[in-house]
Amino acid sequence: MSTLTIRLPEDTAQRLKSLAQSRGLSMNKLVEQLSAHALAAWDTENHFRAMAATGDIHKALVVLDRLDAADAAVD
Repeated sequence: MSTLTIRLPEDTAQRLKSLAQSRGLSMNKLVEQLSAHALAAWDTENHFRAMAATGDIHKALVVLDRLDAADAAVD
């Protein structure tokens, strides 16, 4: 486990303390959870960027056309 020192504006630090308290968490646990959430979002973005870089545009458009057709059938 690593120790990390961060500098935040006082109002931001106070708001984070309030958020942690409202969730029944320590500041450490709150920052751990927020970091995990941010990293999951980043990993997802990178995954989709990698897929897009190797994707087939024609196949993607066919899928979108099928979705449009299915949506139109529901309406």
